[in-house]
Amino acid sequence: MKPRRMKRPVRGNSVIIAALALVLAGVMGEFTAFAADQAVDANGQLEDQGLQTRFELITHELRCLVCQNESIADSNADLAVDLRQQVREMLVGGKSNDAIFDFMTDRYGEFVRFNPPLERKTLLIWGAPFVMLLLGGVIVYRVARQRGRMPLDDEPATRP
Repeated sequence: MKPRRMKRPVRGNSVIIAALALVLAGVMGEFTAFAADQAVDANGQLEDQGLQTRFELITHELRCLVCQNESIADSNADLAVDLRQQVREMLVGGKSNDAIFDFMTDRYGEFVRFNPPLERKTLLIWGAPFVMLLLGGVIVYRVARQRGRMPLDDEPATRP
């Protein structure tokens, strides 16, 4: 008896499915951009006050990667404008603050956050100031203790 051969799917069908998926993704992207445009008033602020408050909180906590010392809320760089628009679209799309921060961190690294969360990979960033302070205290203590044992210049040294 001959082993049965499995039929392979027709290659043309997978190409058609991939093309339809791309078209659907493009339509959904346009829909979210349209929804974000509809949710913004004439002043460029979100119509929902709760979303506007969240938008301001998030944009003040994200660093502009061009300016590096400004938040994306304060920066006028093209990248900051794009990031603000992306945050606005994600908020209108129903994403949580943590989801937005996770997306930005995954895409741009920990540097994009002014205050990175305390995690295993950021432990050195958060712990380094305390370690340096402790090390400085130990050095000051040892130097002061050594100097306390040394004779003063105006006192004659006693010989045993």
